[in-house]
Amino acid sequence: MGLAARACQATLLRAAGQGVTRRVSTQVGVVGAGPAGLTAALLLLRAGIDVRLVERDPRAVVERRARAGLVEHRVAEFLCRQGLAGGLLAGGTRHGWCDMVVGGERIRVDYGRLSGGFRHWVYPQQRLVRDLVGALYALGRPPLFEQPAQGVVDLQGRPRVPCRDVELVCDVVLCCDGPHGVGGAALSAADAVGFRYPYDWLTASVRVDRPVAGVVYAVHADGFAGLMPRAGHQARLYLQVPPGTDAARWPAALVRRRFAARMVGAADPPTVEEVVEVGVLRMRALVRPTVGRGRLLLAGDAAHVLTPSGAKGLNLAVADAADAARSLIGWLRDGAARDEALGGYARRRVAEAWRVQEFSDRLLSLLHLPPGSPADAAFHLLLRRERARDLAVPGPGAASFAHWYAGSGEGPDPRGPVAGPRCDAGAKVHKQN
Repeated sequence: MGLAARACQATLLRAAGQGVTRRVSTQVGVVGAGPAGLTAALLLLRAGIDVRLVERDPRAVVERRARAGLVEHRVAEFLCRQGLAGGLLAGGTRHGWCDMVVGGERIRVDYGRLSGGFRHWVYPQQRLVRDLVGALYALGRPPLFEQPAQGVVDLQGRPRVPCRDVELVCDVVLCCDGPHGVGGAALSAADAVGFRYPYDWLTASVRVDRPVAGVVYAVHADGFAGLMPRAGHQARLYLQVPPGTDAARWPAALVRRRFAARMVGAADPPTVEEVVEVGVLRMRALVRPTVGRGRLLLAGDAAHVLTPSGAKGLNLAVADAADAARSLIGWLRDGAARDEALGGYARRRVAEAWRVQEFSDRLLSLLHLPPGSPADAAFHLLLRRERARDLAVPGPGAASFAHWYAGSGEGPDPRGPVAGPRCDAGAKVHKQN
């Protein structure tokens, strides 16, 4: 930690010990030290915008939260341009295919080839978060950890964010604190448009006997199963379960047995050596029709909730952060009109959130069978086999899926590159043909 960072932390600790709420004035107050909040704070600080970031949890908790693990091509390229991809380039691996096992038949979708060379990077989200936190410390403006935000006050004037020991007084607030955070609460929750899927996913963090070579999706009469690569011998398993499933009723032996049964036909899946942690993910999707009001903006899960299908949550959060930073720099530094800068951000992010939701929902419909009799299941399995086969052979549909899945930002992927502030700090991630 640099001298400036240590001085800042020491001052806040002294104030906390004396029971004093320290008021801190800043241009941009950021709430939440996930990928969106950390990325936005870094981009703004490097552009000369004063930023304070508050986070409710301790640093150790923030840096070990196991979440996503697939980074789109366009997001990796953006991080490289910004000089923020050192850890990813050193410790990540590139993947360009996924297998779809439908009714026991394995269908390989070589999306790297079908997209003309675009691939994912496998890099656990907690490692990316650790990299970004370290970069903020290096700038002398670390997150203020263990400072849960209690609300956002005075959105039309100079908004304030009261926390445990500090109160931020800001020109604008960017909330990246999830769907239940203070940012969403400051807007009308009734306006959010959402959907609860008729199933949940059991999630299992596991240790396997060898690195996972690629994503495997299994469509089975008993329900979906998924195998997702993580770093080294770590992997993540998904199993479709009924809504309301209690993870405590799924011991390791049951997880292994159900996973193996649904993965019949997969190409030599790795052996699960240890089930480290089991949870249940409530499968729901949500988009807020507005992600800004007055001097408040939302980004990441505060603005939209995605299922893990297609691995788009982390990537959309970083894209939100890049757009937010560019918009705020345009207003606070470069003289753009406030309403134009903030309103443009809100319109772009809502539109992109819906495009990503559509892709995620389309993939979910391929991976899950509708309820029905065994005869119904046999029919729908064969339908999904044909759809999966179509994604594996060259053609417009396969190319569109491949570009979307890899996040090329080109061609059939209508989102384009991640457009953050101009920066020539890093290199370009090249395609692999």
